[in-house]
Amino acid sequence: MANGDKNYFDPKVLAGISNLYLRARWVVEGIMSGIHSSRAKGFSVEFEEHREYSPGDEIRRIDWKALGKFDRYFIKEYEDETNLRAYLLLDASASMDYASDGVTKFDYGCTLVASLAYLILKQQDAAGLVTFSNRVEAFVPPKAKRDYLAQILHPLENRGPAGETNVGKILEEIAGQVRRRGLIILVSDLLDEPEAILKGLRLFRFKGNDVIVFHLLDPAELELPFDGNILFEDLEEANLRVVADPKAIRKTYREVVGEFVTQMRKQCQDSAIDYQLITTSTPLDQALASYLSWRG
Repeated sequence: MANGDKNYFDPKVLAGISNLYLRARWVVEGIMSGIHSSRAKGFSVEFEEHREYSPGDEIRRIDWKALGKFDRYFIKEYEDETNLRAYLLLDASASMDYASDGVTKFDYGCTLVASLAYLILKQQDAAGLVTFSNRVEAFVPPKAKRDYLAQILHPLENRGPAGETNVGKILEEIAGQVRRRGLIILVSDLLDEPEAILKGLRLFRFKGNDVIVFHLLDPAELELPFDGNILFEDLEEANLRVVADPKAIRKTYREVVGEFVTQMRKQCQDSAIDYQLITTSTPLDQALASYLSWRG
């Protein structure tokens, strides 16, 4: 695993690693080389469970009563032994299945979310996951357990993108369930009603959460680089198809998409929401830079 390898964070290279855990580890350990892995010491609020002592655990957390009873060392774990609770919201609708050059938005999003979860847990913070289309597909509540990554990755490894999207509705639904302030990270192509999306994001901010938006698009969705008559098909509505000459509409298309991105960025900034446009050709270290900058 050489840091100097120019393909180290290449999405195409990462897509060749079938195991999502290994992808996340590859990205995070590469980008964190030479950086202290944790600045969070944590605090305990509510006792949750015991686990057996492992080398490296703090001695002050040993339950001495359990030692006297079982003649083995056990560590007390607490539900909120963390400085941060992060909810990773991943769009799993059918539009995320698009790829113009081998890496779908969903696959890229899974790698990004897995890397963020790995990094957050490594920092001794709590990470959780929500996957959604027009409904919540999976909900894994945030915890800071060292072995929790497998539970977060399980929903990502056992489904593909499907269904229509309703980002605004899902954001409002999740905002109603989040009781404690934390960090909300949305990974989506945002191909939905902008006002509904912004309304949901602002609701999180109103409740005191920090919010980061990774606006994930394929490069072709920004540039429309195709030539000749092309059949365009809506991935979420199979019967919606249209034949068009990209050359004839390219200028107008780019203007419309550019305006959409500009307004989304501005509206997020006006609401103190971190916004980052990312394409599926973007190296993962650059994609993580936004989070690392916020965390720093």
